[in-house]
Amino acid sequence: MRCLLVLAALAALSTAYARLHRRGAPPSFSQPESVAVDYVDPFIGNGGDSPNGSGGMIPSTAPPFAMTRWVAQTRQNYVSVTPYNYTDTKIHGFQGTHQPAIWMGESGQAVVAPGAGTVQSVFEHRGMPFSHSNEIATASYYSVIMDALEGGQIHAEQSATSRVGHLRFTFTDTATPYILVEATRASVMGSDDPANVTYPHGSIQIDPGRREITGHNPERQDFIIGPNPAPSFAGYFCARFDVPFERYGVAQNGSIQEGVPDGSGALLSGFVQFAPHTKRVNVRVGVSFISVQQARKNIENEIPDGTSLEQTAEKTRAEWAEKLDRVKVEGASHEEYEVFYTGIFHTLQYPYEQSEDGRYYSGYDDTIHEGVSYTGYSIWDTFRAEWAWQILLAPERINGMVQSMLQDYVEGGWLPMWKNIVETNIMVGTHADSLVAEAVAKGFKDFDLDTAYAAVHKDATVPPADDWTISYYDREENVGYEVRAGLSSVYAPHGWVASDIHSEAASRTLDYAYDDYAVSVLASALGKDADAEFFRARAFSAPFTIFNNDTGFMEARNANGSWAGQDAGWTEGDMWAYTFDVVHDVNALIERKGGNRSFVAFLDEHFNGGHNDHTNEPSHHIPYLYSLAGAASKSQERIREIAKSNYNNSVNGLSGNEDCGQMSAWYVFSALGFYPVDPVSTDYVIGTPFFDKITIDLPDASRPLVITSTGAPSKPYIKSVTINGRSLDTPILTHADIASGGQIHFEMAAEPQAWASSTLTGGSHETTKRYEHVEL
Repeated sequence: MRCLLVLAALAALSTAYARLHRRGAPPSFSQPESVAVDYVDPFIGNGGDSPNGSGGMIPSTAPPFAMTRWVAQTRQNYVSVTPYNYTDTKIHGFQGTHQPAIWMGESGQAVVAPGAGTVQSVFEHRGMPFSHSNEIATASYYSVIMDALEGGQIHAEQSATSRVGHLRFTFTDTATPYILVEATRASVMGSDDPANVTYPHGSIQIDPGRREITGHNPERQDFIIGPNPAPSFAGYFCARFDVPFERYGVAQNGSIQEGVPDGSGALLSGFVQFAPHTKRVNVRVGVSFISVQQARKNIENEIPDGTSLEQTAEKTRAEWAEKLDRVKVEGASHEEYEVFYTGIFHTLQYPYEQSEDGRYYSGYDDTIHEGVSYTGYSIWDTFRAEWAWQILLAPERINGMVQSMLQDYVEGGWLPMWKNIVETNIMVGTHADSLVAEAVAKGFKDFDLDTAYAAVHKDATVPPADDWTISYYDREENVGYEVRAGLSSVYAPHGWVASDIHSEAASRTLDYAYDDYAVSVLASALGKDADAEFFRARAFSAPFTIFNNDTGFMEARNANGSWAGQDAGWTEGDMWAYTFDVVHDVNALIERKGGNRSFVAFLDEHFNGGHNDHTNEPSHHIPYLYSLAGAASKSQERIREIAKSNYNNSVNGLSGNEDCGQMSAWYVFSALGFYPVDPVSTDYVIGTPFFDKITIDLPDASRPLVITSTGAPSKPYIKSVTINGRSLDTPILTHADIASGGQIHFEMAAEPQAWASSTLTGGSHETTKRYEHVEL
C-alpha cells in the first residue's frame, strides 16, 4: 500500500454502491455444493475510481494460488490500475492477468476479446456496454451479457484452472461473430503518467487446422525497477477453439490484414471469424512462462478436449470448497459470512504458481529449471499474518513456497523481498527471513536447511552495493538488490539506519531488528548458538537506538546520531504506528513507556487521537498490544471497532489495499479470536472472537479445532478462556495449542471483564510474560 486511503470517502462510496451485481450462479455452475463457497463475493474490495478508493481486488476466476487469474477487462491495467473496476460501464475483453497487486505491474498477460461484425482491435473501440444487473461472479464462474457494437448481445462465461482459461461466448442476434486474441499492447511504465509507454514486441500465429491462435507477449511492466532484467521472459499462449474458422487475419496498430496467418511486433493481435449465425464458441487459453508448446501442454493437462465449461467450473469450485469447507462458522450475519469467507478466498490467491508441469522459468538466471516455483510474494505485507494463516490452512504448500524462495536465492543471490516474476526492490526489510524462520519453527523442514540458513545469514550480514551512497528509495531505478540498505553504513556498528543516507530509515531500523530476531530463532533451531546469541542481541538492542526518550516516540537518526525529525524515515506509517513496532520485545517497549499503565494510556492516546491507520499494515498488530499490557478488555473493544470500520461486503469492503491477502488475514484471525503479533515466536495473542462457534478441519491435525464463544456477536468481552480444559490466565495461545486441533472455549460477556486486564482492575501490573522459545 503506497497510498493512504480516506475512510470518509470509503464510507460514502460504500453507500453509493449498493450491490448491483448478481450473486447466484446457475445450478449447473454450483456444483459441488458448498455454502462456504457460495458466500464468496469476488467483487468485495474492487470499487472506487482510484487506488485510494479501492482494495485493489478483482472479480477473477481461478483456483487457489493459480498462475493466471481470468477477469473481465474494463480498462488497461498498470501500476495503480487493475484490469477491472466496478465503476466502469464497458468490457473490452477478458484478461488472463499476472498482476498480483494494484501497486505492481502486469506481466505476460493474455487477452481474448469477442465481437461481432467489423473486427475492432483497438482497446478504446472494442468496449461493449454492460450492466451489473446482468453480471454474476463467484470463485469459479463469471458471467456477463454485453451489448454488441453492431446490435444483438454477446453472453460471455468464464472459468479457469491454474494455467488455462476457459471462456464460452454465446451470440444472439449479432452480426458475424469473431474473437480477437491480443499479443501486445502499449505498456504503461509506472503510475505517474499513463502516456509514458513502451511498445513490447510479441508474435502471433493462426493455425486453422488446429483451430488455434498462439503467440507470445514479453510485456513486464516492472522491468524498470529491480536488479534482474529477465531478458527472455514472456507470457506464451495457446488459444484453442471448438468451432472452425471461416476467416482469419492479423491486426497491427489498428490496421486489419485478412488472410495473414502470422505476425510479429508491437500493438499486435490475431483474430478469427466464424460462419454467420454461429451461436456459441468455446475457447480454452493455455498460458505459460516457458513456451507455446508448454502452453499447449497445459491445456491438455488441465482442460483437455471434450471438457465442458461446466466441468471446468466444477473442478475449480471443488478446489475452493476443499479449503473453505474446512472452516464452519455459526452465529454470523449474512454480511459477516460474506466478509469472512471472501477473506479466506483472498488469503489463498498469492503467492501464485510459477512452475508448470515440474519446470519453471527463472528470470534470475534466464534459464528453465526443474522444480516448484512461486511468484507474487508481497512479503513486507504478508509476513505479519497471512503466512501464519497459510501454514494452518494450506500446509501442503509451505515447503514448496520456502523451496521456491531458496531457489531465488541460489539463482539470483538473495531471498525475495517483493518478487513479481523477479525481484522488484519494493518495500523494505528482508522479511523472507521471517517466513523461513516461522516455517521451521512450526515444523516445516522439507527443504535444504543449510541453504535456508545461508540465505537468511547473508541477508543479515552482507550489505547491498554502494551502501554508503545509494538511497534505495521506493522504486528507485538502475540499482542492484536493495536488501538491507544501510546494514554496513550505520546499522551493524551502531544499531540504526541513517536517515541522511537511506530512505525510510526509521522503518528499516525496526524491520531489520525483527529480521535479526527471525535469524536468531532459525539459528537456535539449527544449533548455531553463537549466531543465535549475536543476532538476538542485535535484534533486541537496535529498536531502542531510535527511541527518543525526550519525546517518547521512535524517530529516525542521521549517520552522526542526530535526530532526523519526527516525520522522517517512515514506510506507510508514521511515528505513532512505528513506536509500537517492536513486536518481538513488547515487554521492553512497555518498560520504555513507563510500565503497563503508562503504555495503556499511550495506546488510548493513539486510538482516541485518530492515529491508528488500519489501511496500512504497520498498524495491524497494535490493538492486540493492550492484551500484552494487562488490558485485554481494551484490545477487545478496539478489535471490534476496527473490524466494523474497515470491512464490509460491498465492492468497497476493504479500507486499504488487500496486498496479496494481508488485510483479509487480519480479519480472519481476528474473527477466530487470536492474532500472530510476533509470528516467528509461534505465539498468538488473544483478542475477541466474533462468532458463536468456528470449527476448523486443519489439514495436518488429528482432530478439528473447535472455537466456542457463545454470544460473541453481541458480547465482545472475555470472562474466561480454556484450551482443552486448561484455564488460561494470560492472553497467549501457542501454535502447539492449536496446530493439532482441540477445544478453545471463550466465556463471553457484554461488559468489560477482569480477565487478563489487571492493569485496568487494580491487580498486579506485571507485563504479560511470553512463552520462551523452544529449540527444535
